[in-house]
Amino acid sequence: MAIPSTSNVANDPAAAAAAAAASAAAAAGASGTTNADSEKRFLKLLVTQLNNQDPLNPMENAELTSQLAQMSTVSGIERLNAALSGLVNQTGTNQVLQAASLIGYNVLSPGNTIGTTEPKAGEEPAAVPFAVQLPGTAGNVEVKIVNAAGNTVRTMSLGSMTEGVNAVSWDGKADDGTVAAPGSYTFTVSASNNGTDVKATSLVFSQVAAVKQGADGITLELMSGNSIGLADVRMFL
Repeated sequence: MAIPSTSNVANDPAAAAAAAAASAAAAAGASGTTNADSEKRFLKLLVTQLNNQDPLNPMENAELTSQLAQMSTVSGIERLNAALSGLVNQTGTNQVLQAASLIGYNVLSPGNTIGTTEPKAGEEPAAVPFAVQLPGTAGNVEVKIVNAAGNTVRTMSLGSMTEGVNAVSWDGKADDGTVAAPGSYTFTVSASNNGTDVKATSLVFSQVAAVKQGADGITLELMSGNSIGLADVRMFL
């Protein structure tokens, strides 16, 4: 922004005061000076202008009041920005503390990888919990569990499900009733209602190992190796 010359300042009091306010505000923004520094700079420029104004055409009270109000507005905005910045920082800190309380808990979030372990001799394999989330009611829901080789080891016809998160459990057995080999499996979900496909979201449990705050916000680091946002958590236990 061009700065009016000394002669223009002397001949146009209103322009001079406006230039003083603009100069003070611009200087504060460019150099990161405090609000008090900006006010001192403005008042110094204003007093200089008043001392050099045309005696035959002095600044009117309304003009002076207007320019002082402009500076007051700039100062108010700076204070408001500082207050909002502090509030945002405090909110971020509170979110980190809240997220940290989830460490050690199992959270239910989007995913499709589950695992089984070798059962003890004479015992049934442990049930593997997961869930299916639906945007609406589905009259027919089917889950297929696939091993690392890409072969389907179990097909589960779950019938109808309602809107929201629906709990599902796999007994760790294959379609022929034998115990599935221990290891990692993936599953797919297909859902329909009266012949129309219903988009299903597969959900799995995983333990929270750590909490991290970055440019994209707060993320939860899971024992499974995945990272999720707080908005991805459907349930914790």
